[in-house]
Amino acid sequence: MTTDSIKIYKFGGASVKNAAAFRNLANIVKSHGGERQLLLVVSAMGKSTNALELVMDQAYKQEDFEAAFQQSKAYHFEVVQELFPEPESLVYHRLEELFLHLHSDLQRLLPTDNYDKAYDQMVGYGELLSSTILHHYLQEQQLANTWVDSRKYIQTDDTWREAKIDWPSTERLIKRDLLPLLEQQLVVTQGFLGGTKAGLTTTLGREGSDFSAAIFAYSLDAGEMCIWKDVEGLLNADPKHFRDTVCYTEISYQETVEMAYYGASVIHPKTIKPLANKQIPLYVKSFLNPTGKGTKICDCRFDKPAPAYIIKENQCLISFGVKDFTFISEKNLEAIFNALSELRIKINMMQNSAISFSVCSDFHEERLHCLIQILKDQFIIHYNTALSLFTVKNYDSESVNRLTENKEILLEQRTRTTYQFVSR
Repeated sequence: MTTDSIKIYKFGGASVKNAAAFRNLANIVKSHGGERQLLLVVSAMGKSTNALELVMDQAYKQEDFEAAFQQSKAYHFEVVQELFPEPESLVYHRLEELFLHLHSDLQRLLPTDNYDKAYDQMVGYGELLSSTILHHYLQEQQLANTWVDSRKYIQTDDTWREAKIDWPSTERLIKRDLLPLLEQQLVVTQGFLGGTKAGLTTTLGREGSDFSAAIFAYSLDAGEMCIWKDVEGLLNADPKHFRDTVCYTEISYQETVEMAYYGASVIHPKTIKPLANKQIPLYVKSFLNPTGKGTKICDCRFDKPAPAYIIKENQCLISFGVKDFTFISEKNLEAIFNALSELRIKINMMQNSAISFSVCSDFHEERLHCLIQILKDQFIIHYNTALSLFTVKNYDSESVNRLTENKEILLEQRTRTTYQFVSR
């Protein structure tokens, strides 16, 4: 088998949010994917990851989680009942098993357990449930497929909630087992999930299913990868915030990875690197309009593209000032960066002056208070929360004026191609 004929399709939560979405997905596979040499990576259904986070949080706090648990279970079974009218269908038994295991795990949770470790074990059920439903539904539609557990193939360390990939082991296992399977039929697996050598579940970060698909594409030397979204392709702005968006027909790996880094929500930031390393083109297409052209992301050269507008909300601006009016030194920065790294606080923007250093990051209340405890003896620390970080990639004067009009700017910065500012 020539591996460049293998395709990887990734379907997000909106692609499997209800019975109609599952039917549409199956039609896309029939019309565009074929009956073999196609691996499907699926996310949890709709907003079920958020629902499972709530259940897990209640269980961890020793609160009554039963109502939220039953609501999540009912949501999944409502979809199954519409797709599988025959109650003796095997999918019912399999889902009951998964919810039974989840309920048992939740009952054993203690406030003394490692929260992030417990999170990975519980919240990962969302993808197991959605992929199980998809596997059985495709079988029902005469599309022969094998369900595989991604936790056995995407091998990781135990950095809970943002696991690091063991690339040599992952590639070896995927090539060994999945290449022969794909020669015969479709393969259905989960996004977002990995596994440790000890057999524990890990997750790859929120929205990590894109990254999962890229890992499979890289390991299989796939010919292409496609992310199916509810938008027509890679847009220059979020249509929820901007009315006159532009869809890029073709864009480079480098441009895309920068947009993802700054917070563009269409693609997980880690997705591009494994694809670019093997020159695997990435397509972003609409599951609402499967015949549309979409966007091709590849190693291409082009004139300056349309400005990209990116907004990251729920931001925190933290400023560290020296206590004795000496200049901010490399030693000061080393202490700050070490603390940020230890607490896994990602810097989205940073700037220093003579006697202070400021960073903008996603707001995590617990991590912020830990950071202050670590550094309060060395620095005077001020912070603001409930902020937004605005980025304009490939800016011009018109795009900057458009975004900054009537806004209170707390911090701003520009390079040759990128303009950023933090605002209330």
